[in-house]
Amino acid sequence: MINAIWLGMIVIGFGFAAVNGRMDEFTAAVFDGAKNGVTVSFGLISVLVFWLGIMRIAEDAGLLRRIARLLGPLVGFLFPDVPKGHPAIGYILSNMSANLLGLGNAATPMGIKAMQELQTLNPDKYTATPAMCTLLALNTASITLIPTTLIAIRLNYGSTDPAAIVGTTLAATAVATVAAIAADRVCRRLTLLRKPPKPPVIRGGPAAAGNAPLPPTSVKG
Repeated sequence: MINAIWLGMIVIGFGFAAVNGRMDEFTAAVFDGAKNGVTVSFGLISVLVFWLGIMRIAEDAGLLRRIARLLGPLVGFLFPDVPKGHPAIGYILSNMSANLLGLGNAATPMGIKAMQELQTLNPDKYTATPAMCTLLALNTASITLIPTTLIAIRLNYGSTDPAAIVGTTLAATAVATVAAIAADRVCRRLTLLRKPPKPPVIRGGPAAAGNAPLPPTSVKG
């Protein structure tokens, strides 16, 4: 679907440029965009590698395990359907820890692994479970203490104070996370209300259910 959207945008842009006779500007914009993309990517590599290294040091020093222990009760509250000790819990904690540090690229693989583990608990493989929806909401709107990627982009474009967005980013992501959790709780309750009631269990066998076999009828010849 995403590929179709991007292809549609490219085709529409090409069509408008051709109709308006601005193919030279269109071609220049394409090459300038590709050049800027490569430049920004190289600028991000150094910062992301630095913070990934810091995260590895924090993991070896036990800092991430402490963060995971602090987040453990919160994860138990947010994911009541996941059994304690399930492998999905560890990946969820790693995903949340990486998002806290603004390492979205490091959080994505952990989120994918968490989804794969949650799928093992899914009775309906074609429908997302409430736990999956909760993880998606948290991963999309996660509290970020250090917006590493944004700081790198601002630094790459010559910002005089690239870390000035730390406070506003923290406030914005905190509000987004609270809103995501609230929406998730509401949707869970609505899902429970919409579920059809379970059929009553009738005790006493088929006869009590009104399905007792009829006595054989005699056939007169």
